[in-house]
Amino acid sequence: MKEKELRRSQAVLPIGTVMKLTKLSARQIRYYEEQELVKPQRNEGNRRMYSLNDIDRLLEIKDYLDEGINMAGIKHIYEEKERKQAEKQAQLQKPLTDADVRRILRDEFMSIGGLSKQSLSFKHNRNF
Repeated sequence: MKEKELRRSQAVLPIGTVMKLTKLSARQIRYYEEQELVKPQRNEGNRRMYSLNDIDRLLEIKDYLDEGINMAGIKHIYEEKERKQAEKQAQLQKPLTDADVRRILRDEFMSIGGLSKQSLSFKHNRNF
């Protein structure tokens, strides 16, 4: 994780500060937590602590509601985002086959040489 993302994910803001930044009530924020749309961390005293990423998510939820999207729709949006992210992570972790490596190398050589499949077939079909 990059330094910037690491800092944004640190839970350091109490609910009062989050209320001021988002213009949401504590009740609204806790409701979104109940709906599992935000997951604040807890400190030693069991107080909710929010990150900058949590604030971004709360503001995004607020925007979705302003656009007329209901809570079920918002949950669906986030489920789809999480599903796509999980698929992307699975693809990154999937080992490359020999065929994949050959295809990638061929594509790289073609792009570096300014060649394309069309130009190769044209050259091959021409009579000199």
